[in-house]
Amino acid sequence: MRLTEFWARMDHHLGPAYARTWAETQVVEELEGRTVVEALAEGEAAKTVWRAVWAHLQLPPSER
Repeated sequence: MRLTEFWARMDHHLGPAYARTWAETQVVEELEGRTVVEALAEGEAAKTVWRAVWAHLQLPPSER
C-alpha cells in the first residue's frame, strides 16, 4: 500500500479535516502505543499501519 492510498482511506473514514489530526494525536495500542504519524515516521509499512487503524476503529472486514 502506498502512502497516498493510506491517506485516502484515512480521509474516507475520518474525513479530510480530521484524519491528519487524529493520526497525530490518537495513540493506537495496535501500533505499540504510538500514533499513526509516529509509526509511519519510524518506518512502519503503510499497510501495517492501516491494519492497526482498521482494527482500532473496528471497521468492517470489507475495508481491510
